[in-house]
Amino acid sequence: MSAYSIELKAAIQAASLASELILKAYEVREADPKALASITTQTDLASQEVILGYLMGEFPHDAFAAEEDTRSIHEARRQGDRLWVIDPIDGTRGFAKKNGEFSVMIGFCHKGRVVAGVVSEPALGRHTYAQLGQGCWTQSGNGTETRCLAKDTASISKAIFARSHTQNPTEPGALAGRLGVSHFLESYSAGVKLAQVARGEVDIYLNDYPTYRDWDLCAGVILVTEAGGFATDSLGNPLAFGDLGNLQDKGLVSSGPGIHAEIIRKLGQPKA
Repeated sequence: MSAYSIELKAAIQAASLASELILKAYEVREADPKALASITTQTDLASQEVILGYLMGEFPHDAFAAEEDTRSIHEARRQGDRLWVIDPIDGTRGFAKKNGEFSVMIGFCHKGRVVAGVVSEPALGRHTYAQLGQGCWTQSGNGTETRCLAKDTASISKAIFARSHTQNPTEPGALAGRLGVSHFLESYSAGVKLAQVARGEVDIYLNDYPTYRDWDLCAGVILVTEAGGFATDSLGNPLAFGDLGNLQDKGLVSSGPGIHAEIIRKLGQPKA
């Protein structure tokens, strides 16, 4: 048995339990076309309690970081060498709008480094998961496992750029404009976008949000790196998790291997 396989199996099981709960709520709720980016639903809270209930039962001495303010997270250890990082519904606006663009993200970190993780997409019945040194895999509803490989695109100008929904999907925006990218795929969920990079469906996902937290990207980072891509901060440095406050304030650059260094270089140039 490889290192962290027990943790990965537990993460997938916890994500499956949460996905089952989420889908039941998803099927009966009415779509809210005006849902805001800041929306939180009772299903977010219930999903987190299911995940924490399972993982805290399996690993009672581990630490936990999670997005929502629920009872179980107050009872958990918050810092330690072994840390679980949880986003119970990433892309809640996609859940509320009922467009399928949401995910469950569970990452496991050892001494600040993410070493196992799963991004589950309940509406598609799909898990994309990885553990250190074992590659990245995706499993569809029929149980078929497929290895994920990030695209080795050589030219940024030909790259597909994953981003959040915009008012004008044909406009590049500030980040994509600095790179010279003109092809886009939009989604409400960062977990989905990182999984898309890992599966080779897109080439690039960036953000420079000052208020990103560990749970917004932890699980997705190991998917990209185990698929042969890169996921770093905006200076090209490795990402660490579990600092006090769980703040990620140095940006995210995730991409296939062929263009990552060029993206870092372009982002470091003075803005026009």
